[in-house]
This record gives sequence, C-alpha cells and structure tokens, in this order.
Amino acid sequence: MPSTATATQTTIEKDFYRIGEVSRLTALKPFVLRYWETEFPMLEPVKSPSGHRLYRQEDVEMVLRIKRLLYDEGFTIAGARRHLREQNDDGESSAAAGAGGSSNSNAAEGAAQLLSRKMLLDLRDTLRAFLTLLERK
Repeated sequence: MPSTATATQTTIEKDFYRIGEVSRLTALKPFVLRYWETEFPMLEPVKSPSGHRLYRQEDVEMVLRIKRLLYDEGFTIAGARRHLREQNDDGESSAAAGAGGSSNSNAAEGAAQLLSRKMLLDLRDTLRAFLTLLERK
C-alpha cells in the first residue's frame, strides 16, 4: 500500500509545480510570479488545501509566454495582457471556424506582425546604441 501512495505522490509532483520550482524553471523571482497573477487573469495556478500555489504545465507555459512578451519583445504589462487576450480570442474563433482558409491567413498575419515588431525592436536597440556612441564624443 505505501508504494501506491508514493507512486500517486510522484505523479502529482509531475503534474503540478510549486512556486519555487516555477521560479527556478523560469528564472523569475517568486514575487514577480505572484504579481503577474494579479495582472494576468489567464495565469491562475490552483491552490492546495494548505494554500500553496500549484502551477500546472499550462501555467508554466503561460509564465514563459508572458516573460517573452515583457522582457524580449518590449511589451508593457497592459499591452502583453491585451496581446494574450487577443491571441486567445483568435484561437477560439479559429477553432470555431473549422478548417476554413481564414485560420491560415490569421496565422500568417500574426507571424508577419510578430516579425515586424521584432524588426522594429531590433532597430530601436541599434539606434539607441548608435546614440550612445554619438553622445560619448
């Protein structure tokens, strides 16, 4: 009987991550994760009976998506929230549309917008570096 309990506990540990584990996996401080929970309604870890946050795999993926938007792509919190909400709405409407051509055009349009945004952010960083060099002289 004890081996069954141990096997069940091992399965639960693979399905759920505590905030410290998520913090290590994502290289974010726990207070950042708690703050993001208040700012992003789509990030909702479940609570254990003792009140500890338990992140599912989808929650960890959402944290990584939020981190990429905020840190790599330069979104504000409000902009990242809006972007994720729009992505979610697009995903639901694409699923409802079925196998129509609109889902492919939405995906292509989204990829083009992401590429344009990335190029603009790279250009901004290059111009800032150039301005820094000019200010030194």
